[in-house]
Amino acid sequence: MVQLASQATADRARKMGARQIYEALKDQIVSRVYDTGGQLPSSRNLANELGVSRTTVTVAYEQLSAEGFVELRQGARPRVTAVPFGHRLRAATRQQQSAQRLSAYGERLKATPPWLDYLPSSVMIDFRYGDLAPSDFPARAWRKAVNAVIAQRPGRLAYDDPRGSVRLRQALQGYLWRARTLRCELEQIIIVNGSQQGLDLCARLLLDPGSDFVMENPGYRMARQIFASTGASPVSIAVDGEGLQTELLKAVRARLAYVTPSHQFPLGGVMPISRRHQLLEWARENDAFVIEDDYDSEYRYDISPVPPLHSLKAGRNVVYLGTISKTLSPMMRIGYLVVPQELQDVCATAKQLFDRHSSVTEQEALASLIESGGYESHVRRVRRLNRDRRETLLNALQRAFGERITVEGADAGLHVVVWFNELPRSSETRLLQIAQRTGIGVYCISPLYDPQPGTVTEDRLGLVMGYSALSPRQIERGIQLLLIAIETVTEEF
Repeated sequence: MVQLASQATADRARKMGARQIYEALKDQIVSRVYDTGGQLPSSRNLANELGVSRTTVTVAYEQLSAEGFVELRQGARPRVTAVPFGHRLRAATRQQQSAQRLSAYGERLKATPPWLDYLPSSVMIDFRYGDLAPSDFPARAWRKAVNAVIAQRPGRLAYDDPRGSVRLRQALQGYLWRARTLRCELEQIIIVNGSQQGLDLCARLLLDPGSDFVMENPGYRMARQIFASTGASPVSIAVDGEGLQTELLKAVRARLAYVTPSHQFPLGGVMPISRRHQLLEWARENDAFVIEDDYDSEYRYDISPVPPLHSLKAGRNVVYLGTISKTLSPMMRIGYLVVPQELQDVCATAKQLFDRHSSVTEQEALASLIESGGYESHVRRVRRLNRDRRETLLNALQRAFGERITVEGADAGLHVVVWFNELPRSSETRLLQIAQRTGIGVYCISPLYDPQPGTVTEDRLGLVMGYSALSPRQIERGIQLLLIAIETVTEEF
């Protein structure tokens, strides 16, 4: 509907003529409130909303149609046609002229290069990490769980506990003990809208402008950006085959450290017990917190499950972060924090201020799935499927490239890192261009390093290759196309 900012605006709307309605709708079309193909309200509904005659609205619509903004058809709502380029340009110019100063937080975000990896890919075979196969989703079990929740009419419709559904937190409490040997109190679990909100909550509560935070290098780029958006500064610590090199923390004074100890992202190292104790000792000495992102612990193939940091009697300094994005769907925004007892109240308050609480229907449905055993049965099933996909990828890479590549991080997770030993890092841009033209999506590892000069130690081309969204046949074909792209780049370099 035409957007009204206040009651006073609504009162003025009732005095609107056709010209004013036309101008308001045109501005919203040009500014993409209504995008190409979008439907405007019916003349009857809009007239009722604005308190004007239907004829007045009809005149406005006819003017928009005459100028090519909308298409009118008998018995159908007006549909927006393509916005002329000149109108878009003038709208952009007006926005630039009227730009106002942002807050310090807004200015920091404005200075951050956008990373639009969520845009739909146009390639035939996409090795993007983090995506899942739609066929893996337990649609029948999930539909049954959601329908059961909807069928149980609540006594009232009201805001829920900001910490999350009690039923879901109880289900997670048992699941974390069974799957990860993690023991915690119910009040320590905070349900969040995915791991991103969990990281943002930690950043706001634990960092100040001018603070330092420790990041793995290479590491999860979104975590770095979230923490840096508070005005804090990253301290990059190199990783090796055993994760974060904790001996390099001795001279570091920071408020928190973000780590992925059970399967380092992206290189795949598993932090040994000696380094885990060294990290926790550093946290105690510096009165710092460790954010333990356990993002894909369900997928272990050639090694036994590794107990989380949180289970090493270090609950006061460790915030455990989990998600269902790698087991059910990244489109389903449910994650959870297990926070130290001293943080549980302030985390609940922060969550309430952010968005009151996460979707109750999805929380209750997930609780039902865990209680029934369906969730863990699903995890076992997709673990087998992804083990097969991993084997297909590794075998295809070996046949295509042999000794020309080095593969890391294949023991667990949903991606591997492939180093092309004979190609320099400077060939990345060219490879991405050729690969996309060939029909495959591949992703370089260099953006996951600290962007400061000199922090990327590898001078060879590296790809982070996800496989969990692809069929074995797609993986085989994708590697064949990658071979063509690599050979083309090799000839040029």
